[in-house]
Amino acid sequence: MNRSIASADDWYRTKKIADDITFIYEHYIKEFYRCNIWHVRGRSHDMLVDSGMGAVSLRTHVPQLTGKSCIAVATHSHFDHVGSHHEFEERYIHPAEADILENPSNSTNLADQYVCDDMFKKLPPAPYTTTNYSVRGAAATRLIDNGDVIDLGNRHFEVIHTPGHSPGSISLWEAATQILFSGDIVYDGELIDDSYHSNTADYIDSMKRLLDLPVRIVHAGHFASYGNERHRQLIRSWLDEKDVGG
Repeated sequence: MNRSIASADDWYRTKKIADDITFIYEHYIKEFYRCNIWHVRGRSHDMLVDSGMGAVSLRTHVPQLTGKSCIAVATHSHFDHVGSHHEFEERYIHPAEADILENPSNSTNLADQYVCDDMFKKLPPAPYTTTNYSVRGAAATRLIDNGDVIDLGNRHFEVIHTPGHSPGSISLWEAATQILFSGDIVYDGELIDDSYHSNTADYIDSMKRLLDLPVRIVHAGHFASYGNERHRQLIRSWLDEKDVGG
């Protein structure tokens, strides 16, 4: 089946939302496969939460990422979240997945399981080919763990270690604004809790930790953002499916 090829200049779309945050997404990746990329503006540094699959250069085609120093934080090491991390000088990840970021393989970052031509509405431009796709490795410049703080000058995000989807999954919590970046531990869609390095017991513990967090809005790794009521509903529903009391 022949598929049309997208323009590199049209690959990324951006949408400014509240709280000095910009939503960046790879327009021609179907929603189920598409990672949400979040750009947060700070006084001394900006922060990028995840970086997409890297089929097209992120920094080349999203100009706002080329100004102020920008810290690229990985909520975890799956291919769709770290594909452009090598383009940033500062790269943060949990130590449990630092080796996958530095020495990625299509098996450990799940590319073997998900990357296919059918994930695209239009294929990325050359030199991309699905058969030759791989994430470019890049060593972490800082390892972040539970309780660490990412300081942007006027904004401070606490790292919450939320394993389950993967061993090094993290969420980022800004208490002052009640914003949670949840990565793939919880989002408003079908959650992946059965990959090769997922752990159900860890997943349950992480969901319980996040249940009563006083969130105002959750910006997740996939699908649309949502508020506190939906946050609690999603977690309770998942825990009920696992026969676990909230």
